[in-house]
Amino acid sequence: MALVTDEQVQKFHENGFLVLERLFTEEECKSMKEEMGRILQEMDVPPHLRTEFSTQQEEQLRAQGSADYFLTSGDKIRFFFEKGVFDEKGEFLVAREKSVNKVGHALHAYVPVFKSITNSSKIQQPNIGGEVTPHQDATFLYTEPLGQITGFWIALEDATEQNGCLWFIPGSHKDGISRRMLRTPPGTIPCTKFIGEEPNYNDDLFVPAPVPKGSLVLIQGEVVHKSEPNVSSNSRHAYSFHIMESENSTWSPENWLQPTKELPFPSLYT
Repeated sequence: MALVTDEQVQKFHENGFLVLERLFTEEECKSMKEEMGRILQEMDVPPHLRTEFSTQQEEQLRAQGSADYFLTSGDKIRFFFEKGVFDEKGEFLVAREKSVNKVGHALHAYVPVFKSITNSSKIQQPNIGGEVTPHQDATFLYTEPLGQITGFWIALEDATEQNGCLWFIPGSHKDGISRRMLRTPPGTIPCTKFIGEEPNYNDDLFVPAPVPKGSLVLIQGEVVHKSEPNVSSNSRHAYSFHIMESENSTWSPENWLQPTKELPFPSLYT
């Protein structure tokens, strides 16, 4: 990969995100897409475990936040679905490969092509594509001090304003975080709670970040970002993960995602 220039580093610190175009080859993108296609074909999720993915507060507490399937997914490969893809019995209304919003969270540990791409200290999940409401990653992945989380978002296909590219509020990371999602004490239902409230963001403040296939978008953990619904006939597959600066920082024991004995967070540098 090409070196990042001082000007690009300054732009990242100023805006809270940075687009690096075409860092990954056509073959790398194709390999990740093909492997994800295989994983989706083999997907087997019983109806009672089929969870709709959301970053909206009440929906998240009701779905992921109350589901052991989500909270214990840090060292497993599990599937989280788009809204409206199931009937009242939990059966698929659309093709299975088009029903998934995200797959996570341990592809980096078990699937060689993703392991070779990431090999990072904290992996989130591949993003198949769909609406994600405005949020800050640090809401869910909190460190002390703040600002130690960076998201890596790799476009496996062209991402446009029509098929769900990322949108950002430039500079919003400088305002800190507005809320946090915490684990509740063992035995408590729901298993997570929020402190603070997500503001109603002005849509006029968001700017799109369309990128061609193979591009990398770096996301500072406190910057506000979203993706709109895909209203086109073109899919928008992406692979996303996060890394944490481990020196002089602490992963919060209250985060929903915790390393396990079986799968601790791997290090980029030893």
